[in-house]
Amino acid sequence: MPADLCLIRGGGDLATGVAWRLSRCGFPVIVTELAEPLSIRRTVALSSAVQHGVVDVEGLVGRRASSTSEACEIAERGDVAVLVSASLPDVAAPIVVDARLAKEPLDTTIDDAPLVVALGPGFVVGTHCHAVVETQRGHHLGRVLWEGSAQPDTGTPGVIGGRGTERVVRAPGEGLVSWHVAIGDLVAEGEVLGLVGSAPIRTSIDGVVRGTLAPGMHATAGLKIADIDPRSDPVLCREISDKALAIGGGVVEAVFTWSPSR
Repeated sequence: MPADLCLIRGGGDLATGVAWRLSRCGFPVIVTELAEPLSIRRTVALSSAVQHGVVDVEGLVGRRASSTSEACEIAERGDVAVLVSASLPDVAAPIVVDARLAKEPLDTTIDDAPLVVALGPGFVVGTHCHAVVETQRGHHLGRVLWEGSAQPDTGTPGVIGGRGTERVVRAPGEGLVSWHVAIGDLVAEGEVLGLVGSAPIRTSIDGVVRGTLAPGMHATAGLKIADIDPRSDPVLCREISDKALAIGGGVVEAVFTWSPSR
């Protein structure tokens, strides 16, 4: 078992920014994900390894593992292991990061590891974790909190290219998702992007498709299923976001503050 193993719960785009930063600093990393990930920015999410087996995000390779022992072997070799597990696996990791962005603590506890770091609102330092990293865009993004909690969830998406709520596409009804477009495609306001069951999915702004829920997934009405980037630069769809890297930097700071000798 790697002595400085980092176990990240969640493999979405923000969790991937955390994994990218930690891996670049030499830490072995295991990511846990659901059997049917809900990640939207799939081109920059390690969770995509669940479906594809292997994923490359800006040189960071994620490999699906079939067991905890295989996951440890992958992590020791320098790649990120992606393990399907809804609960905390039986791995003696000294560092656990809850990066699921559930906006509530779920089942993570401060006793899960010597250092437990949580991302975003819902967690209280000293109760659920040892440190919280701020995830809300603005002046405090990426800051490490050693007391208290992150800013409350506003329910409003962060502004990118002058657009906030408008860039988020939500399911018009319940059913299986299918797409007429791919991540990286340019789309126009009112364009039909795909279907939820037989209901059309439309965008309310011009831009580039930044992310979509995996085709064939079941969506409930109102679920976030796509993201449109009004900056209309397809290259950005393949890069880890500034937000994810800032949060990842916060986690690295927390780790080195906790263990300066590392």
